[in-house]
Amino acid sequence: MFVSEVIKTPPKEFATSLQEKVYKTLAELEIPFERVDTGDAVTMEDCIDIDKKLGCKVVKTLFLCNRQKTAFYLFVTPGDKPFVTKDFGKALGVSRVSFAPSDLLLDMMETQVGATTVYSLLLDTAKDVRIVFDKEVLDESDYGCTDGTFNCYMKVKTADIIEKFIPCTNHTLEIIEV
Repeated sequence: MFVSEVIKTPPKEFATSLQEKVYKTLAELEIPFERVDTGDAVTMEDCIDIDKKLGCKVVKTLFLCNRQKTAFYLFVTPGDKPFVTKDFGKALGVSRVSFAPSDLLLDMMETQVGATTVYSLLLDTAKDVRIVFDKEVLDESDYGCTDGTFNCYMKVKTADIIEKFIPCTNHTLEIIEV
């Protein structure tokens, strides 16, 4: 898979309004980043070369919901860690969570399956989505993720995501061990 050299500037053209908002917000918060342009990276296996180029592990970000589709969770976990719904639900004290339908992901987070990102919190002004991190993600100094597209992955400091980015979205971070 194609992975560009590391770039320290935003893309010249934005593929989505979310992508544009991501880079604008990072600039406003003075959060430095490194990024790579890629071929379509949809699976965690696609991210192996991205990890090597960026020098960090890309996280797995899942958009989950309850059966009634009234409670939503953006769950960030290490990319190589299997996701077990039962363990997630037990750690949060909720039952019967599953992957949210792709149409809801697109409507609420402006991303497609495989491009889900913490940066979608910028769009959740109603605070309908709970942001949940696997504690293991906090053990890494760098945070690798998509910018909301299949073709651009970035690295930022984990502390910047926790201390600057999430607070700017007015969401409250929940941390669980699974």
